[in-house]
Amino acid sequence: MRKKIVAGNWKMNLNLEEGQKLTSEIVNMLKDENVSDVTVVLNPPFVHLYTVKKLIGDTPNLFLGSQNCSDKASGAFTGEISAGMLASFGAQFVILGHSERREYFKESNQLLTEKTKQALANGLTPIFCCGEPLEIREAGTHEAYVKQQLTESLFGFSPEELSKIVIAYEPIWAIGTGKTASSDQAQEMHAALRSHLASKYGQAIADNISILYGGSANPGNAKELFSKPDVDGGLIGGASLKSRDFVEIVKSF
Repeated sequence: MRKKIVAGNWKMNLNLEEGQKLTSEIVNMLKDENVSDVTVVLNPPFVHLYTVKKLIGDTPNLFLGSQNCSDKASGAFTGEISAGMLASFGAQFVILGHSERREYFKESNQLLTEKTKQALANGLTPIFCCGEPLEIREAGTHEAYVKQQLTESLFGFSPEELSKIVIAYEPIWAIGTGKTASSDQAQEMHAALRSHLASKYGQAIADNISILYGGSANPGNAKELFSKPDVDGGLIGGASLKSRDFVEIVKSF
């Protein structure tokens, strides 16, 4: 049975005190409201990892993640953070290939293969992002575009390795724009991606991989999105910075 997952991506937001306040509020709400059947992941900037991990403590089904990791294990790479370092801080998830990393930092599908290898080698669960910009969607080639991202980055992994990866579909045109893919559009793409995974790895493996929606989900649309058979949760940006909104999304299944 696939895991239901809601992962909050703080991006480059919140100072130390703000991060502590947000984490504490989320922890208390999840405990008070007995939310226990959803895997919840907080992905703060690197500087928050230690503090957030301490505040999470033993909260059931609440985990620490990172927004990125290096494709190298160690070495003279000033400013980089390795997957091994993240694991030593207690991180269990890492976001890879977010559209902002692909666009602003020119991360290629090949580079993301190496990052995914590092994550898996250090026991981290990759949340592997894929998705299309507006011009690709309007051209009607979005399915082929996103399938190619998966093929070039992930199809060299063994079935066992692939089974440890979470996919996050991001319609890039719906991130931070206020636009959201309709629940039917999200379902269509999630189903296409699951079918693509099945074509390489078989239906049984594809059916057990969680595919998250990552395009401006909020408390108002999460319930409808999560009701779709191939939408297993969300990668949440802006709404993850508001504790009440984030927890309401977690409760939307």
